Amino acid sequence: MSQHQVHRVRSIAEFHKMKGLPSPQHPLISLFDYSSFECSKEINNKNFVFDFYHISIKRSVGAKFKYGQNHYDFEDGVMFFIAPNQVFGIEKIEEIATTKSGWVLMIHPDFLWNTPLAKNINQYEFFGYAVNEALFLSEKEEATLNAIVKNIEQEYNANLDKFSQNIIVSQIETLLNYSDRFYQRQFLTHKVNNHKILAHVEKIIEDYFNNENTTGLPSVQHIAHSLNISPMYLSSLLKSLTGLTTQQHIHEKLIEKAKEKLSTTELTVSEIAFQLGFEHSQSFSKLFKNKTRVSPIEFRSSFN
Repeated sequence: MSQHQVHRVRSIAEFHKMKGLPSPQHPLISLFDYSSFECSKEINNKNFVFDFYHISIKRSVGAKFKYGQNHYDFEDGVMFFIAPNQVFGIEKIEEIATTKSGWVLMIHPDFLWNTPLAKNINQYEFFGYAVNEALFLSEKEEATLNAIVKNIEQEYNANLDKFSQNIIVSQIETLLNYSDRFYQRQFLTHKVNNHKILAHVEKIIEDYFNNENTTGLPSVQHIAHSLNISPMYLSSLLKSLTGLTTQQHIHEKLIEKAKEKLSTTELTVSEIAFQLGFEHSQSFSKLFKNKTRVSPIEFRSSFN
């Protein structure tokens, strides 16, 4: 994405002005109908960074969004989440015959100030997912989220008082909790494809350890990049399927290869550590003992 200049949108009011929308009723939060503005072709091939959270459901957008080298077409309509300081790009805007629909909720971090959500919002891993890993919703699920957004809208359009912030924040938290539930459902309902990803992960790690030209341990980023998905989405997916994160899968495969070499070769512990990507054999021995409760030497001696 480096070939395009990044345009930073520093405030919700600036976003409204950029889209030709009326000024927001509150400087730190905005909720509006997605069909209320048009996406100009002038923003084709441009990258953006927001200083606020952006949550939306969009249908028939007629646009292609880009995260890194990945694209997503929003014709079918999905929900996605953007956190402050995340770079995303609009690759292409096209005229479409169907009417677009949905809603956009924008929240500045300062709106959450002095509430539990200010800290807890970082626990929602889907803010680290890319657009092409967006959330697909059933009609029932979308209706549930729309009802919550309706509550936010009613409070937003009322005369704001000392209770407004806490009421709106509690509704936002409910929206995020349901989204978290629906993402877990998506992992399960896409089980066949997700198990294919699991098989690919196993093969990528296996190939990495079998390649004598590689140096260092395989990284979560390397595996995710090989699969064209974000590291956080990959770890969430694997954890839902196996109970282990990507890093834990790497360690499991590493210990498996170490046991194989310790039991079938006469390589020293230092040589095995080096072959498996460790710069220092002490680090390898420490990890091996943490995972197996015995040292590499003790494990090898059990075969003699």
